[in-house]
Amino acid sequence: MTLFTSKRERRLWLWTLAILVSIYSTLALTGMIAGFLRQRNLLEISFVLCLLLAVGATAVQWVKSRPGRREIWVALGVTAAYLMVWVRIETPEERTHLFEYGLVAIFIYQALTERLRNGRKVPVPAALTVVVTALLGWLDEGIQAILPNRVYDIQDVGFNALAGLMAIVASLVIERVRRRGD
Repeated sequence: MTLFTSKRERRLWLWTLAILVSIYSTLALTGMIAGFLRQRNLLEISFVLCLLLAVGATAVQWVKSRPGRREIWVALGVTAAYLMVWVRIETPEERTHLFEYGLVAIFIYQALTERLRNGRKVPVPAALTVVVTALLGWLDEGIQAILPNRVYDIQDVGFNALAGLMAIVASLVIERVRRRGD
């Protein structure tokens, strides 16, 4: 029995691993980078530019899928929900959780659903994704607890779990609307 059910599943897990390695490997540097940008009054604009880049890339891919009218309205609602959470998070550094762990959740969910489509047993992929994403976010905080210039913050564990939950709920809602059509 092979570990992966398809090349696509393998690719999705490798992307998930790459994202996690990039998150975990930069934990010691993020404070220095944020401090550098903050001293030059570039921190907020840097996060906004990264957000716009991510939203732009997502929008281009989404438009290629030729969304229907309902799907567009749902996507606008999802975007509004993300913006409401984004605005309520006080520091730019905390806002990265929405992007980082939302992305991790999407890749895990896609890998698990690919596995399910290929005949393997995967109990409730959406719920499993949220749990795994929360655990990976908790590991992130555990690593920070042992780094000299970082601290363990249970609130960040919650942000990571929330990011995973929001990404999966948004995906499920858009997926459902897409299946129903206009």
